Amino acid sequence: MATENVRLDKWLWAARFFKTRTLATDAVDKGKVKLERERIKPARTVKCGDLLQIDNGSTEWEVVVQALSDVRGSAEMAQKLYAETEQSVIQRQQEADQRKFFKEPGLGIKGRPTKRDRRLLDKTNQ
Repeated sequence: MATENVRLDKWLWAARFFKTRTLATDAVDKGKVKLERERIKPARTVKCGDLLQIDNGSTEWEVVVQALSDVRGSAEMAQKLYAETEQSVIQRQQEADQRKFFKEPGLGIKGRPTKRDRRLLDKTNQ
């Protein structure tokens, strides 16, 4: 865990923000991960104290790097690599509450309706 130079994409993978290093690299390339609100490259080295804004598709995080690691370990080890800011915690909680009380109508639909589903839809629309 006491590594001096760690690439950003490796750190994101080790901290378990992304399942694979390729996903982490793609997210950084697309601007979903920012350092101090500025776009960066996947090969940039991370230092303790860096402020990262991370959007992994389902959740947005704002974290301060606490420790460096280029090895993916347990979830407990991963949580020791960063500290989430208070503003980020509050924002994530608000988004979770919103999803809980106001469900997206399209989330229950999976793919194309079957013939039976189509008949039921037609029957309810008449």
